[in-house]
Amino acid sequence: MNTAALAFARSSARPRRFAFDSVLLLTVGALLLLGLVMMTSASISIADKQVHEPLHYFERQMVGVALGLLCAVIAMVIPTSVWERLSLPLLLFAFLLLVIVLIPGIGYEVNGSRRWLRAGFLNFQASELARVLLLTYLASYVVRKQAELKQDLKGFLKPLGVLMGAALLLLLEPDFGAATVLMATGLGLLFLAGVKLRHFLALVLLAGGGMAIIAVTSAYRLKRLTAFMDPWADPFNSGFQLTQSLIAIGRGELFGVGLGSSVQKLFYLPEAHTDFVFAVLAEELGLAGVIVTLALFVVLAWRAFHIARQAAEAGLPFQAYFAAGFGLWLGLQTFINVGVNLGLLPTKGLTLPLMSYGASSIMVTLGWLGLLMRIHHEASAAGRLAVPRRERTQ
Repeated sequence: MNTAALAFARSSARPRRFAFDSVLLLTVGALLLLGLVMMTSASISIADKQVHEPLHYFERQMVGVALGLLCAVIAMVIPTSVWERLSLPLLLFAFLLLVIVLIPGIGYEVNGSRRWLRAGFLNFQASELARVLLLTYLASYVVRKQAELKQDLKGFLKPLGVLMGAALLLLLEPDFGAATVLMATGLGLLFLAGVKLRHFLALVLLAGGGMAIIAVTSAYRLKRLTAFMDPWADPFNSGFQLTQSLIAIGRGELFGVGLGSSVQKLFYLPEAHTDFVFAVLAEELGLAGVIVTLALFVVLAWRAFHIARQAAEAGLPFQAYFAAGFGLWLGLQTFINVGVNLGLLPTKGLTLPLMSYGASSIMVTLGWLGLLMRIHHEASAAGRLAVPRRERTQ
């Protein structure tokens, strides 16, 4: 154990004020409030039609936010060393979640996909929590097997096998988007860990080719691909969702049509409050709102990588990889969701973090952000302890 980590461990019992990252806190708060406003605006009409209660989805989202904030507080209290020590049991639990959701009678099916577990009146998407647990194991693995990972192909194949096993279970749901994001995030984390470039590129090409074959051999996914390439060729059938999204974004122009004044959310744009909330935001707030929103996501991803570097410099490698994993996931999922809304990528069914409707998504994301705040606290504490020690040795 290096000097900074040892100093931190010896002083772990000392009471100290929790070190909050004010930039992270303010950015998350801004995205959360903006997301609640836009999700509510996008869902009012459909909620009124479905259950005769305009704020139905807002109320459910607030339950998710409340539970997510509770998860964040719990995550900030628990030392990250506990997560590192329990990484293998957490991995097994992640696979258990991905398996039981496929069992009829346990897994809850919506729109032909069995992705949810019933939790009272809420549906919990198993892949949301499984992703965090899988990346926890991956961060632990790259710390424990650093030398093997850098020198031997076998060291790379082991975590790749874990990722591919989880991706296969996700494809059985089916959830191609979540499988793609998990593989990309995992491979990105392995790349940051220092795997040999030739091994990385070869297996990225192999994984990418496999995902492409899966996409084109499925009639449903192939239809999505062809619709994305030319949505206007069939604007009232396969291209309907994308054309309505593009119309919404185009109507927004520079400053938007005004908050609450979207036309496309009035039963024209499917999934307006989930996968396509960004299109409603663009219509109501315009290019100005889009720029502000994307800037907030960039700041949040940058802060995650900043905390990762802070942890690495403080001699906390597991915490550094864990924080980097969050930054990679956030950047990838945001990029894909926005790309889908803009017609740059095929429809994937992925939510926009902190903004789209989904109690399980926002609950897990806020809990993960609590872990990120805990990493900042531990890295700050280790850094403060390391400075006086270095000064004494000079």
